[in-house]
Amino acid sequence: MYDHIEGRRIRIAVVGCGRISKNHFVSIAEHASNLELVAVCDTNKAVLDDHAKRYDVKGYQLLSDMLHQENLDVVALCAPSGIHPSQAILCANNGVSVISEKPMATRWADARQMVKACDDARVRLFVVKQNRRNSTLQLLKRVIEEKRFGKIHLVHLNVFWTRPQEYYSAAKWRGTWEFDGGALMNQASHYIDLLDWLVGPVDTVHSFISTTRDIEAEDTAVLNVRWRNGALGSMAVTMLTYPKNMEGSITILGEKGTVRVGGMAVNEIQDWKFADKRDYDDEIKKTNYETTSVYGFGHPLYYKNVVDVFRGVALPETDGREGLKSLEIIIAAYLSARDGRAVSLPLEY
Repeated sequence: MYDHIEGRRIRIAVVGCGRISKNHFVSIAEHASNLELVAVCDTNKAVLDDHAKRYDVKGYQLLSDMLHQENLDVVALCAPSGIHPSQAILCANNGVSVISEKPMATRWADARQMVKACDDARVRLFVVKQNRRNSTLQLLKRVIEEKRFGKIHLVHLNVFWTRPQEYYSAAKWRGTWEFDGGALMNQASHYIDLLDWLVGPVDTVHSFISTTRDIEAEDTAVLNVRWRNGALGSMAVTMLTYPKNMEGSITILGEKGTVRVGGMAVNEIQDWKFADKRDYDDEIKKTNYETTSVYGFGHPLYYKNVVDVFRGVALPETDGREGLKSLEIIIAAYLSARDGRAVSLPLEY
């Protein structure tokens, strides 16, 4: 049984004050009645000092120092993905729960160790999958659960974004196998999450990857997917779109329905046709939203679930084991591309 926190705010710290951290700071501020930001951590002293001053909290260059000196309930990991496992295990060993940005790790064994360490310490491990909270995808999840598609025949996803060489060159860890991964592991991981969350367990993955930018990992990939329920699908991902981000989309074709959710970040329902009629069908345009960011607006909603879990009124929407599902598909895609073969799941028995 996990302990619940009552009668006070939940004490949180943010580790890594880079690109994605602002979504966490905004979310913490939106839930200020339940969350108290007490510290920040970053290895870059100038960045650290700036954020410590901005949020009027203590700053630490070493996570170990912060864990020893602060009385924390949970830490949000926004550092490079490859060091999430060591950071999460250190937090768990100090009795502190973890919110890990995506992907939770860049290696399968490391991710499994994260889950085990948090289990053993009886602390929570949350993995951020904020796109699940998007209004468009919540509605798509609903129609799948209501079985309005009937049998799903074909699924296709596009992630046509751009990341110029300057993006990768701005930080040495970007585009590396150890710390970041490529387009599948980093930029498209939320869309790969949809393969399992929406359609169901994946049976087989067959992929090809290529690299144009001056990085180790891939910037372009294609996947063929077979699900255990018999559906077939594909996915096309590139960070080479000219001149700017173009779309993030999912199309589902079933025996009784067709849906396409597109826009820059699955933020616009573009096709919605079903054999039956439901009262909410006429309201679908209200779920669309404007965004200039590929991140969407799901982080505050994700944090609402984190707060509810700590208060004992909800279960985690995406815990460590849920986070493993999309990572397993990504690792299978990398193994497939490396070895030139289809890879069946699960990776382990």
